Amino acid sequence: MRRPIIGLTLLASLAPGSWLGAQALATAGAPAGREGGHGTNILVVGIDSRTGLSAAEKRRLHVGGEGCDCTDVMMLVHLSEDQRRVGVVSIPRDSYVEYAPSGDPAGPVRRGKINGAFKIGRGPLAVRTVEKATGLHIDHYLETGFTGFEQAVDNLGGATVCTDKPLKDENSGLDIAAGTHHLDGNRTLRYVRARHINRPGDLGRVRRQQRMLADMLARLTDEGALAGPLSAAHTAHKLLKSVRTDERTGLDDLVRIGWALGRLPANRTEFATVPISDFDHRVPGVGSTLIWHKARSAALWDALRADRPITGDTRIQPAPRTPAATNPAGIEVRVDDAAVAKALRRNKFVVTDASASAPPVRHTGPPVISYPAGREADASTLAAALPGSHLRALPQHDAVFDVSVGSEPVVVKTVTYDRNVAEGAPVRADDLRCAGPAAAPHSEDRRLPAG
Repeated sequence: MRRPIIGLTLLASLAPGSWLGAQALATAGAPAGREGGHGTNILVVGIDSRTGLSAAEKRRLHVGGEGCDCTDVMMLVHLSEDQRRVGVVSIPRDSYVEYAPSGDPAGPVRRGKINGAFKIGRGPLAVRTVEKATGLHIDHYLETGFTGFEQAVDNLGGATVCTDKPLKDENSGLDIAAGTHHLDGNRTLRYVRARHINRPGDLGRVRRQQRMLADMLARLTDEGALAGPLSAAHTAHKLLKSVRTDERTGLDDLVRIGWALGRLPANRTEFATVPISDFDHRVPGVGSTLIWHKARSAALWDALRADRPITGDTRIQPAPRTPAATNPAGIEVRVDDAAVAKALRRNKFVVTDASASAPPVRHTGPPVISYPAGREADASTLAAALPGSHLRALPQHDAVFDVSVGSEPVVVKTVTYDRNVAEGAPVRADDLRCAGPAAAPHSEDRRLPAG
């Protein structure tokens, strides 16, 4: 099911219906028996399994094909010890890790995609493997499946999503127009499962899921669903109909945790994805995997272990001087000035030197970038390399961007594209929500962290 489940599964851990930190609010310090660390860590997973689904249910949910019986979605939720901050870290399913021992501790070391630990040893091995990979202690575990996710969204009143362009993915069944939409559980499942829109892959999908969660948590808070023990208990009861908790989690824990989370403002809720250094590490018998960035991921786990914020930490995500929202290598450009064409080519844009057809008299002013409507993220990348340029979206323009140099001197800046920054950098919930200062639909690649 690929990253869908966690959306609400996680909400099931963020909302009062969450089982978040069984003892986190009941005690002032770490849970009994735990060595080191501050706050409470919860592992939330969504299982990719079609077991028990009828043919009609598979069609309704648009989940054809064979399930992997693995954790398709995995998020680590950290609630700070003072209950004033929560961090949600997505762990991509294809992360290549060493599994925790599943039997004899002296047995052979096994490695594979992190989602495979569940298939080998179910929830307990998934938990121990995450602990081994991150060095963090997991206090609680929560899981759900396709129908559980759908039911949870419906029970909580649906989800709001927004986009500045139509989104369509035949694999997940997603098909929504540009704008802001309030979706039921079925359509939300399709939204969070989609991985064949914009840049394909899991990182973009994780960010969409994080956006959906940020908006849903804000709405539940605004509606008073997390305002106090009674409302928190009511919400918890709804969620417990569709998610499974471990034996260490009781309803009272869910109520206390949910009540605390309901008091957190958006700027106290953080989202991030584990930084990656190799997005296509090939392993015989395993396939294409993701390798964590050693230094950045270590800094991320260290921050959580020390109960520190993960946003604004340049060890986790260095801030590029001139960040690019999209990869210049995927942007074709025609430039009517040879020097500018050469400089953009050094920036890895795919450049055609059209200086031979330049007009005899240049227009007055800075360069003008003409581009096909709907390619705003790519246009922002090109504009970052050509500061001061005027942007002009043309509905009938072909796929190649045109740069027309004017009478003013042109400065070409070196832009830095980092998928970790563009798709998974630590951000606060108020940077992800549909409703914000602009209160307008946003692009899938809309936000970059502030430098």
